Amino acid sequence: MDRSHTVIIFAVNTNFLVIAAFTACMIIFVYPLFLLGTVTPSLAKYTMDSLEDNASIVGRLGAFNTIGSIIGTFVPTFVSIPAVGTSVTFLIFAGILLVLALIYFVGRGRPEAVMTGLIFVICVVFGHNTAFAFWQDDLTVEDESIYNYLQVYETGNRVVLSTNVLFGVQSVYLREEGLTGLYYDYAMAAPVMAGYEEKDAPMKVLILGMGTGTYATQCNRYFGDMDITGVEIDQKITDLAHEYFELDDGIEVITYDGRAYLNAIDGTYDVIMVDAYQDITIPFQMSSVEFFSMVRDHLNPGGVMVVNMNMRGQSEGSINNYLADTIASVFNQVYTVDVGGSTNRELFASNDPGMVDRLRDYAGTSVVQSGGSDESVLREEELISMMGYVYSQLEEYKAGDLIMTDDKAPVELLGMRVIDEIIGDEVAQYKSIYRERGIGGLLEIL
Repeated sequence: MDRSHTVIIFAVNTNFLVIAAFTACMIIFVYPLFLLGTVTPSLAKYTMDSLEDNASIVGRLGAFNTIGSIIGTFVPTFVSIPAVGTSVTFLIFAGILLVLALIYFVGRGRPEAVMTGLIFVICVVFGHNTAFAFWQDDLTVEDESIYNYLQVYETGNRVVLSTNVLFGVQSVYLREEGLTGLYYDYAMAAPVMAGYEEKDAPMKVLILGMGTGTYATQCNRYFGDMDITGVEIDQKITDLAHEYFELDDGIEVITYDGRAYLNAIDGTYDVIMVDAYQDITIPFQMSSVEFFSMVRDHLNPGGVMVVNMNMRGQSEGSINNYLADTIASVFNQVYTVDVGGSTNRELFASNDPGMVDRLRDYAGTSVVQSGGSDESVLREEELISMMGYVYSQLEEYKAGDLIMTDDKAPVELLGMRVIDEIIGDEVAQYKSIYRERGIGGLLEIL
């Protein structure tokens, strides 16, 4: 850590992330928007020769302004961002504005034409860098989609997908079979709770937020063949899953919004995994009573829903409390377990009171080798041990009244609050050193 971080240490306080986001938006956007707001009045001034034609000129400018707003809304969303990405889209529209200014200044013989042309050339030559994470040079893939910034990198026997520029693991693939050490291992308790050993037919599993298929791959490795369907809104992530993460071609992946998919089908499942977190928050439409009621209606009798909560808040009224209270208003049985070494929390919900008993019974079994390979026996031993740990850490959730609905689900603010807590915890030790040893002691360790 360098000494520039001392500014953050002293500045971090309540609602730091909200204040920082607001300040950044003010600095980045206010001045350009202020300048853009002067365009129409300036054009009216420069193009109006007499008061007799002012109405027609202002009317035409207003019409062009409206057309430009429509183009600026729909073309980036449906054409340029899907085709060339966000950064190039910014350059395209900035280039259009510069060309229009250049045409005007050249036509009027004004000296500003030279500066405008120079700015345009500089932007074309130096304005685009495909490497967002310029400090990393070992990325296998760096790309962006309509929904995400995408990184694929390899470390040891792992292939990792991250959708955050600085940190975070969205999906992981292990070339050598084994537990991931991440929340997927905990979530595998859901098939056990749903009684996979009692099923005559392959268990039906639905994954909302498929990613590159880590959960599906691990379930197939440890439970054998399952009838798994994944729903992933980002087609580019699905493409990466097949190219770099060896996702089984037999697993169907639907490119769709998770809630919209549930609304469009009539099928039911034994396990539904909800893993729709995106960085610090969950889509609001997948956090409400209405959504979880829809999930419940698509579960078979005895079925289990498992929800990955990406940001584990410690204070009362955190996003996890809201989500768990909302889920508890729909399901009779709700249990949670914190994932060690991370901020994740897994929540299991069902209307079957025997879900925890099945997990307990499975965790207490012993492996008896009956013609199976040493490798399969080892996998089963790993799974039994992991399920025993999950059972030992499992806590029944005591429901409150923090209910989110389609009408009110402030997930963005709740997510920022959790990040604010995490940032505060990280710098708390440095603040303590400052209080005890002063600025000199703080500078010694930075």
